[in-house]
Amino acid sequence: MKLMTLGRRLFAGFGLQVLLGIGIAPALFAPMPVAAKEAERRTTLEDQQNVAVTIYNDDLALIKDRRRVTLDQGENLLAFREVSARMRPETALLRSLNHPDGFGVIEQNFDFDLLTPQKLLEKYIGRRVQVARTHPTTGEDTVEDALVLAANQGVVLRIGDRIETGVPGRLIYPNVPENLRDRPTLVIQLLSGSDQPQDLELSYLTGGLAWKADYVAELNPDDDRLDLSGWVTLTNQSGTTYRNARLQLVAGDVHRAQAGPGGRMDFKAEAMMARAPVPEMAEESLFEYHLYTLGRTTTLKENQTKQVALLSANEVPVTKEFLLHGKEYYYRQSIGDVGQKLKVAVYIEIKNREETGLGMPLPKGVVRVYKRDQTGGAQFVGEDAIDHTPKNEEIRLKLGDAFDVTADKKQTDFKKLAGFGRYNYVFESAFQIDLKNAKAETVTVKVMEPMPGDWEVLSESHPHVKEAAGTAVWEVPVPAEGKTMLTYRVRVRY
Repeated sequence: MKLMTLGRRLFAGFGLQVLLGIGIAPALFAPMPVAAKEAERRTTLEDQQNVAVTIYNDDLALIKDRRRVTLDQGENLLAFREVSARMRPETALLRSLNHPDGFGVIEQNFDFDLLTPQKLLEKYIGRRVQVARTHPTTGEDTVEDALVLAANQGVVLRIGDRIETGVPGRLIYPNVPENLRDRPTLVIQLLSGSDQPQDLELSYLTGGLAWKADYVAELNPDDDRLDLSGWVTLTNQSGTTYRNARLQLVAGDVHRAQAGPGGRMDFKAEAMMARAPVPEMAEESLFEYHLYTLGRTTTLKENQTKQVALLSANEVPVTKEFLLHGKEYYYRQSIGDVGQKLKVAVYIEIKNREETGLGMPLPKGVVRVYKRDQTGGAQFVGEDAIDHTPKNEEIRLKLGDAFDVTADKKQTDFKKLAGFGRYNYVFESAFQIDLKNAKAETVTVKVMEPMPGDWEVLSESHPHVKEAAGTAVWEVPVPAEGKTMLTYRVRVRY
């Protein structure tokens, strides 16, 4: 209302001065940007009361920034400085926590074009600057007016009646353009119902903040138990610092709608993760995710990587497995010798249950496994990635291939019994697998063979288990520094 009244007075004055023949344009338009700039109120991190940061798995975070600000009653222009440079402005929401009556946002602009010498020069293309040069012997400064013609891959200036490239001296600018700021800033035009200090909370989604879980496990000498610790690695590349932030982490795959041109991204801030034996992080379930909350505030500095403890568990039971995995095409054609000294993979399996010392939802991450050598030094023995793992599920890690356990495999017989065209094939094949163990203790090798179509084991030297509709498994003991031969014959129809 005050602005409308002021406008009426200005235009009334404008009409009067035209009648008198006085030029009004410079008087009317020149002072306005200065007045608007003077009226802008700024809030910085010094006004911040608290900040909450919730980080999701896929380069997404929810920021809630609360600041104590004094506004005029009525219309205000507020510059909310030091927000994330990766802010998604369409998700920004500002509200007054203690004076909500009469509070409302009219317009907001996100100024993320930051002040640098190059950016300042680009803003002055087509405008005049001054060039100051110092005489090399006298030290006297000379100043010339120049017009900036271009600033792409160098500078092009018109100085008097000549064109110069490069910067022949120091460039002097009359001022900094209003939309060029030293820190990312959200400029908000708003109405306030109070002129008293009030707590404003700005919430928004941003990129540039990420977290991941990393686990470290140490096997005991018998490879049947391990100690497990989990860490959360946080990375802040959002363009600002979050001081003494309340930190929460979401474990789970949150669906995000694809926003069209100019559209808003539909987002639900549901969340998160698990109860750990260490006091640093607490867990709760929310919707279909899990939420971890750090029990203290922490500072996430700009361009910083930070680690905080997530969990720890000792003497967790482990099952070790040697696995030789076959191929389905072995049973549809004559292949003869499959291979010598085939690699036998080594896996360890952990049950994520309370009775094992775990029993908590585990966020996806990489598990790195170590084991101490005879001198007591911890040696790296392998790593594997895990997906989000609920409690009471199993964690299966491939650590590598065994050095001392190998296999020789060959097809000893193959017959095509029936089948022409594309269907009704019947094949019969026989295999011999020599499992060799150079270790000083007996091992059991799990031989897993995928079987095509309708299959039947006709004969075998060791009993198999039908683990799935298309999978036969043999558990074969191999003595220390010895070998065991597995033979079997299979008929398949498809």
